[in-house]
Amino acid sequence: MSGLRDTIASSLRIRVLILVLLGFAAVAAPAYMAFNWIVASTVVQLGTLFAEKQILYDRYRGLEALMREVSLAETLAGSQSIRDWANDEANPDLKRRGIAELEHFRQSFADHSYFFTIGASGNYYFNDAANSYAGDQFRYTVTSDNPRDAWYYSTVALGEGCHLNVDNDANLRVTKVWMNCVIREGRRVLGILGTGIDLTSFIQEVVNIPQVGVTSMFVDRQGAVQAHRDQDMVDLRSLTAEMSAKRTVFSLLDKPEDEAALRELMDQVAGGEAVALSRFMSIGGKQTLVGIGYLDKLGWFNVTLMDIDAIIDKRLFLPIGLLLAGVMGLVAAIMVLVFKRAVLDRLKRLEEVVHSARRGEYGPARAMADDRQDEVGRLSTAFTEMAVAVSDNTRLLEARVRARTEALETLASRDAQTGIANRRGFVTAFEAATGRRHGLLLIDIDRFKAINDTFGHAAGDAVITEISRRIVDCVGEGHVCARWGGDEFIVLLHDSAPQLLRANAFGVMAAISDRPVELPDGRSAAVTVSVGASLVEPGDSIETVTEMADAALYMAKGEGRNRVVIFDPSDAAEASRTVQPTG
Repeated sequence: MSGLRDTIASSLRIRVLILVLLGFAAVAAPAYMAFNWIVASTVVQLGTLFAEKQILYDRYRGLEALMREVSLAETLAGSQSIRDWANDEANPDLKRRGIAELEHFRQSFADHSYFFTIGASGNYYFNDAANSYAGDQFRYTVTSDNPRDAWYYSTVALGEGCHLNVDNDANLRVTKVWMNCVIREGRRVLGILGTGIDLTSFIQEVVNIPQVGVTSMFVDRQGAVQAHRDQDMVDLRSLTAEMSAKRTVFSLLDKPEDEAALRELMDQVAGGEAVALSRFMSIGGKQTLVGIGYLDKLGWFNVTLMDIDAIIDKRLFLPIGLLLAGVMGLVAAIMVLVFKRAVLDRLKRLEEVVHSARRGEYGPARAMADDRQDEVGRLSTAFTEMAVAVSDNTRLLEARVRARTEALETLASRDAQTGIANRRGFVTAFEAATGRRHGLLLIDIDRFKAINDTFGHAAGDAVITEISRRIVDCVGEGHVCARWGGDEFIVLLHDSAPQLLRANAFGVMAAISDRPVELPDGRSAAVTVSVGASLVEPGDSIETVTEMADAALYMAKGEGRNRVVIFDPSDAAEASRTVQPTG
């Protein structure tokens, strides 16, 4: 007898059977409808929660795959060497520096390729991962009457910044996801540069991960499919031609009202009203949960189509159905009480936990405990385990995104060759150093072109690296040393004075000229520098102080090089004072 009681206590199915035998058949119909409502509501809520988490997952996958390339392209678009070349394309020295900058970034791009179209001439420069066009980067000239070049003029119309599109470049016979960065100087377009990611690799990495009942894709603001596991769905000419009706996300929908609803969801997430939204729509004659997210830095939407029946097996709710069927056998009063305590209260609690998890609050799910080892208890335990897994995965993903963002920010403010700050990093440090008098040194290597011509560009790179190291060692920690451009360096001396400025300037010059630089081939090169210096008063802009230091540096160059000139604004005749080198 005791064993039978234990069996009944541990089996919800047996208890349901006993209650059915004791219940009233008259309550079967309303109880059945109540059960279906609860199951449908729970499935919709679980499916919606899954949809929004899936959208966030796809969003971060898309950002991780593309943001590094976009950030690098933005950095390259802001290069002064590129802008100078675009302003004077015929200047061979500016062209050499511009090509060198492009080739330097080519090594950092994932595709190891780049393109650059100069706005004034329409000349298109390109090199690929195999370095096929080394020394011959000019490929062709874009013209407004060539349909193949329509992408260039369409991108110019989009405004400054980087824009993405999938395109088949007929001239180069490649199909890629292109990052097109527009470079402007005021209202004038200097050109467009960027890189690409091979479409096949991108799809394999981002949207071709197999998931049961889940189809992911990326579309642009017009709904043109930019990435899909079925490449026939991808609109390869979304910027330059009329979109094909078969290649838009709207072509998948069965009803016009669903298309209007989808456009509304896209407008809402693009406007920042929500990170992700979802809604049931009819696709292929079947109700499908459609989730929408917006990758604001890329201008794309990530769209996820989910077959809820394939994702959530409704047979999991069978034990609850058996419990409900058993409760229907009781008299009305007992049925209401037992059903409320055994099913509704527990489901309500589970539903509240689902709502909390949907808002990103996983504490209630972690704290939820149901000691009863029946079907509802096991369902609660299973949901708790699922919520813990989703919470842990979300935190891990967010940590990875933060780490990747910090790495990209560091990369953008450092010179890749020397490891010291670049122009962008120096400007940031200068703007942060306010309130006191500082000193500024502008250092230029004398006759650096002769070093390249005599010893080769590899030796020139070694000289640049060694000079930067000597400057850092000389000024010491606590000051900011940066590569201002090419063979020019800049130093911000914190809390300086005229005497300290002069001592530091001579110290830097001596540290560089005292001994030759050892080159990679065993030879050595005697290197001297010219130094222009100026004091930085509180409130001075970086443009003002660099102009003063540059004027002093110009005089140092004109007076024979290998010397220090300190800018003296009190001398109206010469606007600077020359300090001869010692020794």
